[in-house]
Amino acid sequence: MALDKKYFFTLKSIEYYNRFHSPEAEARLLEYREDGTIVVEFKGSFCHTCGIRDWVEDLAYVMKSLGGDAVLEEYIEPEGEEDYKRVGVFKVKKTPEGDPGEW
Repeated sequence: MALDKKYFFTLKSIEYYNRFHSPEAEARLLEYREDGTIVVEFKGSFCHTCGIRDWVEDLAYVMKSLGGDAVLEEYIEPEGEEDYKRVGVFKVKKTPEGDPGEW
């Protein structure tokens, strides 16, 4: 699979997310699909606060603030898993203009 702009944009967005949300929440890319669907794991103490889903949705807002666009399509609370974990499935719809090195 050739790595594309959506993949690099996803990595940049997760890095930016972690810079401002860690240590309460830390995102990690679990899966990238060629259609722009990404599966991201979120871990941290945020799972014991109000607005748990908001912490996951924030990744889409980070992407918009960086000039792209993404939508949270599925929010997963894994059963039988530790309390400090959630998974978000996003669709990356747009990347910023220019080359990835310029973002």
